[in-house]
Amino acid sequence: MPRNHKKHRHGGISCEQVIANLFAYLDNATDANMRSYIARHLEECRACLSRAEFEKALRAKVKQAGDKEAPAALRQRVKALLNQF
Repeated sequence: MPRNHKKHRHGGISCEQVIANLFAYLDNATDANMRSYIARHLEECRACLSRAEFEKALRAKVKQAGDKEAPAALRQRVKALLNQF
């Protein structure tokens, strides 16, 4: 990532603003104007696009892992830890 990456502006919005709003953007929880600014920024900024793609992939992996049941040994350890409190 370039040294002054956060100060770069693409598509009318800075990298810092994109990162601050990235999770809302990925959740489709931004207004139309912000969504448009971020989309244009991501078209022009490889660093922010890379970050957005990483976050999307991570979310997919977490969601996929959430569909599986934890092993019995792990459930027992967690239960034992909770019982200590």
